[in-house]
Parts: sequence; structure tokens; C-alpha cells
Amino acid sequence: MTTLIVILAIVFLVLTFMVLSKTQTLLKANQADKETETNPRVDGANKANAIGLFVFWLLSIVGVIWSYLDAKQYFLPEASSIHGRETDFWFWVGMAVIMVGFFVVNSVLFYFPMKYAYKEGHRATFYADNHKLEIIWTAIPAVIMAGLVFTGLQVWDKTMMQAPPESEAEVVEVMGKQFGWQARYPGVDNNKLGNYNYKLIDNVNEFGIDLADANSFDDFTNNTELHIPKGKPVIIKIRSRDVLHSFAIPHMRVKMDAVPGMPTSFYFTADKSTNDMKAETGNADFKYEIACMEVCGRSHFAMKLTLVVDELEEYEAWKKSQKPFLTQNPDYLEKIPAALKAKAMKYTTVVADSTAVQ
Repeated sequence: MTTLIVILAIVFLVLTFMVLSKTQTLLKANQADKETETNPRVDGANKANAIGLFVFWLLSIVGVIWSYLDAKQYFLPEASSIHGRETDFWFWVGMAVIMVGFFVVNSVLFYFPMKYAYKEGHRATFYADNHKLEIIWTAIPAVIMAGLVFTGLQVWDKTMMQAPPESEAEVVEVMGKQFGWQARYPGVDNNKLGNYNYKLIDNVNEFGIDLADANSFDDFTNNTELHIPKGKPVIIKIRSRDVLHSFAIPHMRVKMDAVPGMPTSFYFTADKSTNDMKAETGNADFKYEIACMEVCGRSHFAMKLTLVVDELEEYEAWKKSQKPFLTQNPDYLEKIPAALKAKAMKYTTVVADSTAVQ
């Protein structure tokens, strides 16, 4: 490593001397030009270079347009959520504004070397300042930027600050851990998620479900798929059990960090079921995918979960078919306060009944 640093230092030192030498040569040539009022360094190649620059810009425009059209087939399809389409609309408005500015500014930039190429006897006009021009080039970008920021804040406010009450939405808790996503749902009895406590996490109770809260008795978990209903607001409560993750559903335009010790949330309404997308794409194997957008370790690539968007009736039927955590793990009855055990017995007797039938 030391040898490499020494070699690089020598190379940089040689380059420094070369630059200084070249600078001295240019300064001497410039002084000679001033004395003779001529510019022998400008020849026919000067105009050719100016024309070449503009041709390069024209070819660049063709390349940019071709690149966009060629990559368009890989773009995500139309968003499958209400807020997603609004987000996409303003994204493309912003892109249009940026591209107009990009093409206008660079067209002028590459045109001017050709328009104002060196001509013998011609001198450039010098302006110390131009207040009107400065106001124009400051005010126009400021107004455009303010408009984009304002519309963006409106969409952000709708999705982050105007979530419906939990009583009117479907609430699902999603927890990220190395390396996978897990989901916890409120049961069908009261449709309320119970409390959790990270101190209660163990090999079975991975969510740390607090069974001292009666609302958690009918909660159930699912580690293989995340089900949500179509056409009903969904509030995703997000947390992490270990490191920083990022919960993302590209087709829904949902992305929110999962931060250890700091629960986050996101609300959206899916209006295209999984079956709708299968018909729309012509792909019978289509699946919505939940991914982690934050590098979280060596197996980050495997941190995926399938999202299933059901019709409302199908979703309710699916929920009723799921067994509460307490039903699947009756041993946890011991952790329930004595005052609540009678209420909790309802869920543990389900196991006893099903065993008796067998």
C-alpha cells in the first residue's frame, strides 16, 4: 500500500510540473498576442471544432431519445394504487420540466461556440452586470421549483398526514429482520392489533406480542405472504427487529424505511387485485413483490415477500381461515394475567376441540 502511495505521489508531482510548464507557455504566447495584436494559435480547426461540438450535441439528442424509447419496455406498469398514479403524474411533470431545461440550456451551450467562434478583429461586448437578466434567470427557476415542491407536498400530505382512522382501514403490522419480512394481522373478533414489547421476543413469539393486552388474543401472523384487500385503505405499520431495512412495494409506489426502535407507517389503497394484474399483463404467474430497498447484510437479495391483493370478500374469508397466535401456541396461556385467562381460554379451546375431532 505504501509503495502504491509513493508511485501515485510521484505521478502527481510529474503531472504538476507538466501543467505548470504548459501554463507558462500559454502565458508567454498570450503576452506575444497582446504585443502583436494577432492570434497565430487560431487556425481553421477552430471553426471545425465549433461545428463538431454542435454536431455532437445533435447526436446526443438522438442518443437520449433512443435510450428512453429502448428502456421504456422495462418501466414499471401503471401504478396499482390510487396515490401511486398521482405520484407518477407529478413525477413525469417534474421530468418534463427538467428535460425542457436540459435541452434548452445545452442547445444554447453547444450553439454558442459555433455562433461566436473567433473572427479576426471581432471583440466581445463586456457587461459588468445586467439586473434584468439576473432577475429573470433567478425568478423563473424559483417559480418552477416552488410549483413542483408545492404539488409534491400536497401528495405527501395526502399519503402521510391524511390516513383514515384505523377503524375505517385495514391495519397490518410488518416487521423486517435479517433476512425476511413478517406480517401480523388483527383478528376478526375486534379488528384491533394488540400491543407488542420487544422484550417479549423469543424464537416463537417473534413479534413480541404482548398477551397482557386482550386485543392481541386473536392476532395472527404470516411469514409467507402479505394479504391486503382491494379497494379498502390499508395502513402498514412498519418496524425492524435488528438493522435498517426499507419496505417497498414497487407496483403500489410504496416505500418506507423500517428503523429499529422507531416505528413508521404508510397508508395506501390498492385498486388492482392480483387477478386483475394477471389479466392485464397476460401473465398467469404474476405476483406483487415486497422488497427491501436498503442493503441490510449479505443476504439482502433474498429479503422478499409476495403481496396478494384479494377482493374484499376473498380477503375476509382468508382472515377467518387463519388461526390466532394464541391458538397455535397454547403454552403462552401461562404468560396471560390471571384476570384475562378466562377470555383467552376461548382461543386455546379451539386447539382442544380440533384435536378431539381428529
